[in-house]
Amino acid sequence: MIALARTHLMTSRLVALVVVLGLLAAPVAVTAQSAGKARRIGFVSLRSGPVDNPHLDAFRQGLRDLGYREGRDVVLEIRYAEGKPGRLPDLVAELIRLKVEVIVTQSGIAALAAKRATRTIPIVMVSSGDAVKQGLVASLARPGGNVTGLTMISPELSRKRLEILREMLPKLSRVGVLWCGPGEPLGESEWKETQAAATLLKLTPSSLEVRGTPDPTGAIASAARQRLEAIIVLDCARLHSRAAQITDLAMANRLPALYPYSIYPEAGGLMSYGPDLRDGARRAATYVDKILKGARPADLPVEQPTKFELVVNLKTAKALSLTIPQSVLVRSDQVIQ
Repeated sequence: MIALARTHLMTSRLVALVVVLGLLAAPVAVTAQSAGKARRIGFVSLRSGPVDNPHLDAFRQGLRDLGYREGRDVVLEIRYAEGKPGRLPDLVAELIRLKVEVIVTQSGIAALAAKRATRTIPIVMVSSGDAVKQGLVASLARPGGNVTGLTMISPELSRKRLEILREMLPKLSRVGVLWCGPGEPLGESEWKETQAAATLLKLTPSSLEVRGTPDPTGAIASAARQRLEAIIVLDCARLHSRAAQITDLAMANRLPALYPYSIYPEAGGLMSYGPDLRDGARRAATYVDKILKGARPADLPVEQPTKFELVVNLKTAKALSLTIPQSVLVRSDQVIQ
């Protein structure tokens, strides 16, 4: 009986020791497990680099807001095409070789390159033109396939931009339209919308096409030769990578210009009106979060813009001897002094 009691006591002590040792080892195991859980995310952009890409910071902030920390929870593999669309397939192939779990693209062109390269890795668009016409998704509500994210199309945007430009320049009659030219679904639809809006506002639009190259020099020189009174720039990824060059050319030719995104007035352009790309980049992080937690891109509807911003550069207005109407200033989301 005494021997049985001693055996029971020794067994109990052994069990207790195992439990204690297990509890002491648990934090180490959890830490090791957490360290091994960092998810690899690819990010591919047509832009020239981090200095030219404030929206990457917004995407990172979106991840942080959702509780992700770089190096601990996620690893970002970032690749830049430096304004050369032909480099995108190689950059995407490199990300695939690295076995990223999600590919985040900063334009419709980059998303197309990614979709052509893989039908299995989820692709999240930070922005895109007309994702349906570009063949990226079957529909906005039901994307199908492995692509989802955000599209920048919005009804009436062309008319609103021309109305703002007319408000700035009440005597405006002839306006140049800088765009990528036929062959790109977004450009063609925006050009048609701009023509229709110009007719309603009794303006004469002149097409300034940049075909097959991101260099806008010839198109803006054409605007100067035609003595156009202002230009409006449509959404074209090839042009966005040349934002600083375009704004410099517009200034050199004394052409007031209205641009699609804030990157232009931030680079010295007169003003912009369009979707808030930083907001879009933050929203893209929510798609990545859902996909990492098991959601399928095919089941995540593509979102349209919900936040638009009007940005005015007063320094540029002064250089062009223009006075910004108070009605425009009070509506501005950002005024660059």
